[in-house]
Amino acid sequence: MITWRRVTEDDFPLLAHWLRQPHVARWWNHETAPEAVARDFGPAARREEPSEDWLALLDGRPVGLVQRCRLADYPEYIDELSGVMTVPPGAATIDYLIGDPDLTGQGLGPRLIRAMIERTWDDYPEASCVIVPVVAANHASWRALEKAGLERVAEGELEPDNPIDDPAHVVYRIDRPERRPPESRGPSVAAQ
Repeated sequence: MITWRRVTEDDFPLLAHWLRQPHVARWWNHETAPEAVARDFGPAARREEPSEDWLALLDGRPVGLVQRCRLADYPEYIDELSGVMTVPPGAATIDYLIGDPDLTGQGLGPRLIRAMIERTWDDYPEASCVIVPVVAANHASWRALEKAGLERVAEGELEPDNPIDDPAHVVYRIDRPERRPPESRGPSVAAQ
């Protein structure tokens, strides 16, 4: 079972360890010195900025990180994405990693993505969709998005996180499911 816990400053050594793993470092291109991790993850951990960093726990064990935000809280993201697609009001976005290389390639990524998207619908009632841009060369990441039910909606050039990457990106999206009125859901279990 996947559960979630907000990242705290006590988690920074674990994040630094994960960020040093080759399968993460290749795409996240993040400094891992303690002061760099504190600088970059501290504001969200202290809730000084609107983005959220979540530890994904599998049966209580930390296995991954998901960063989530409302795009409206970061107009510069909307400006950049607007060059490749129309960003609808209420859009949210996520970024994610599996920390332990032994847990990659086992379907955990799509499970984390689906679980965080479900949580997003509950936590952000105004969220219309979740949009996720991915460097086109990161096939594992965009395949995880597809397996989680997101659809590719755009391709174009965006600033890559890692300067060695080409700016080519693919953009995935999933819309909030429509809520059906109770009478349209069919007979209840009690009525059968």
